[in-house]
Amino acid sequence: MKILKYITLTLFLTAFSAAGVQAKPVKAQLYLFGFSASFKDSVVYVTEIQELKDAWIDNKTEFLLGRDNYSYQLKEYLTEHIQQPDRVCMVFYATSKAKAEKQLAKLKRKYTPSEKKKKKKSWKPYDIRLLSSSDFQFSTVDMSPEQQ
Repeated sequence: MKILKYITLTLFLTAFSAAGVQAKPVKAQLYLFGFSASFKDSVVYVTEIQELKDAWIDNKTEFLLGRDNYSYQLKEYLTEHIQQPDRVCMVFYATSKAKAEKQLAKLKRKYTPSEKKKKKKSWKPYDIRLLSSSDFQFSTVDMSPEQQ
């Protein structure tokens, strides 16, 4: 009988918590940049920080919706215009330009040789190539509830 009470209580609490915590997509202004690397070579592509005024985010977690679409835009550009297929593309984003600049600086530090890295014989430098906004521009992906 005690087990039945616990199961009923658990189901009741689960139903209440799931009904009240629905996340909704909202439009927001974000700053994002793309990053692309390959396992075949040491060339790394990084886009400039770009402002997206109508990006869709989850209102609870501020998680960018459609991130895969943004990374696919970069992958398509690299495949078609630079003839670099089979690259791994990622998108980094932040709600302020300062935070995005901090993320970009941290990422560049990982791929730029420091004095300590230069002394190691096993470390080989990466060829970092910057894609300017005139070369590549992200376009907003419509993630409104009607489109999903």
